[in-house]
Amino acid sequence: MASIFSKIVAGEIPCHRVAETDHCLAFLDINPVVRGHVLCIPKKEVDNLFDLDPQLYDELMRFARRVAKGVSAVCLCKKVGVAVVGLDVPHAHVHLLPLNEPSDFSFSHHVSMTPEELARLAADIAAAVE
Repeated sequence: MASIFSKIVAGEIPCHRVAETDHCLAFLDINPVVRGHVLCIPKKEVDNLFDLDPQLYDELMRFARRVAKGVSAVCLCKKVGVAVVGLDVPHAHVHLLPLNEPSDFSFSHHVSMTPEELARLAADIAAAVE
C-alpha cells in the first residue's frame, strides 16, 4: 500500500510544496513542530533513509540543504535543525526545523497554523529556495 507521502507525490493528496526536483519533493508538515517545519522526501517510496541507493541519498541531502537555506531566509532562525525519525510514515523523509531555542526541536509539541498561513509560508519559502 502506498504511503501518504507517495500519495502526495502522485497528487492524490494536496500539500504545501516548497521545492521539487525530478527525484525529490519538499513540503510543509501539516502538523508542524515549529513554524516553517518542512519535510524533504525522495519521490521513490523507500521506508528507511539508509536503504536509499547512494545516488538518491546524496541527491536528497543536497536537496534538503538547498531547501534549508530557503527556510532559514524566511523563518529568521538561529539554525535549521535536521532530523530523521521515520517512525510515523514508512517513507524516508528529512525534517527541517527552524530553531531559536533547544525546545524548538521537541516533537512532543506542535504549533497550530491555518491553511492560509501554511499556503503563504510555503509560497515565501518556495520563493527563497534557489
